[in-house]
Amino acid sequence: MQANDQGENLPQSGAAGNETNRAEHRPSGKFGGLSGKLLWLTVVCIMLAEVLIFFPSVASMRLRWLDERLNAAAAAAIVIDGLQPVELPRALQKETLEATGTKAIVLRKEGTSRLLATTDMPTSVDEQYDLTDVPPMIAIRDALDTMIFGGNRMIRVYGPVQDTNTGVEVLMKDKHLRNAMLVYSRNVFLLSILISMFTATLVFFAINRILIRPIRKLTGSMQQFSSDPENPQNVFVGDGGRDELAVAGRHLTSMQMELQKTLKQQKNLAALGLAVSKINHDMRNILASAQLMSDRLVDVDDPMVKAFAPKLLRTIDRAVGYTTEVLSYGQASEAAPRRRRVRLFDLTQDVKDMLAVDAQSGIEFVEQMAPDLEVDADSEQLFRVIHNLCRNAVQALSVPGAGRGPDGIKRITVSAQRVGSVVNIIVDDTGPGMPQKARQNLFAAFRGSARSGGTGLGLVIARELVLAHGGTIALVEKPSVGTQFRIEIPDRPVSLDDYRGRALQEK
Repeated sequence: MQANDQGENLPQSGAAGNETNRAEHRPSGKFGGLSGKLLWLTVVCIMLAEVLIFFPSVASMRLRWLDERLNAAAAAAIVIDGLQPVELPRALQKETLEATGTKAIVLRKEGTSRLLATTDMPTSVDEQYDLTDVPPMIAIRDALDTMIFGGNRMIRVYGPVQDTNTGVEVLMKDKHLRNAMLVYSRNVFLLSILISMFTATLVFFAINRILIRPIRKLTGSMQQFSSDPENPQNVFVGDGGRDELAVAGRHLTSMQMELQKTLKQQKNLAALGLAVSKINHDMRNILASAQLMSDRLVDVDDPMVKAFAPKLLRTIDRAVGYTTEVLSYGQASEAAPRRRRVRLFDLTQDVKDMLAVDAQSGIEFVEQMAPDLEVDADSEQLFRVIHNLCRNAVQALSVPGAGRGPDGIKRITVSAQRVGSVVNIIVDDTGPGMPQKARQNLFAAFRGSARSGGTGLGLVIARELVLAHGGTIALVEKPSVGTQFRIEIPDRPVSLDDYRGRALQEK
């Protein structure tokens, strides 16, 4: 009971772990994910833009402020100048200077300068500014200088009166100018904050609806699919748009469907492998019994039995070997080739005998190779390769109405030749050829079969065995009807010590 209780708790722990993993990979809230980052990024970018705009703006504000003071002083100067030769009383001069915010007013007219009003004339002037034609960079420089270092300096400002030849010059403290610039900067800063927040909010909701929501839908589908990839309901369903996210959604749907097919195939393969292992285990015992009984045929004094007994024994031995290899394949993979020099002609004869290809079958089996041609290979594995290809050819030629060669004969041809250290083997038939679907999935299990009900495992096994020898196998396009496979088996590389040993033995 205790063990059962512990076992029942395991799935709950696994579920809790999955929930924890999903929580860790789940995006943060609206302001913690991409949309929140976009919001702050928009605010920062707008503030940076406002900073770039602020410098020429505050410089323009400073010039306007000085120009207004200069125009007010010019208006007062024209009135005072019209009273000449009467001199303006000191009290009235003081009121005029206070109204214009200046310490002195000088009128420049017809090449002469005349001091019209003054009070507490300063002994020195800290800065001078000519408003006639101020370049933008100079205006920005002077504005920053006033904001940083101004506030208690005496400045001299002069410029023309409208479009006349008359000019006005004033002396003033820059305290009021600096205060006005600071107030203006504060207002611009607050306005920039409002503009950036308003714009960022609009961008936030727009991007959140256009971009973030589809991305969240994609990520949510990925998380849901990863939790249960075999459930068809977890496949992402897009909205059919044409933008990049819609295209990504369609690709995600295709990928998830392909993955589900692959998982289903893997599940079927696992179940099939278990069933084959069970069946093969019992079949090996049956073949072992048949092997014991067939050993007694050697003692039978019958020429026919003595002729077929060795072939029957070799066939049963191969069947027993296959069952053992199938069981080992379920655990790992094909055994490494035990290579040696094999006469290819004799091996091809065994394939012919095992397939029972004779005149009565209506199929001609032709070997085109030198009788003494040897291949450096594992005889049993190479037998399986050629047997699988020839068996497929026999099955294709056995179909009613199957294709025939130019001479009207159903034929399987196995040819081979050595080129240097490589043996080329060609398995050719005059059958109907391989369908296009089988060509596209040539070496894929359960998809590369050329006939209905086939599994395609023969070509998969043949390819794996050939690759284990360091060789290649390929389907060859041919102008005539039929199917042709080319196999290339290279010899094992000879080490320098073995070569020297052979050379000494030959001497």
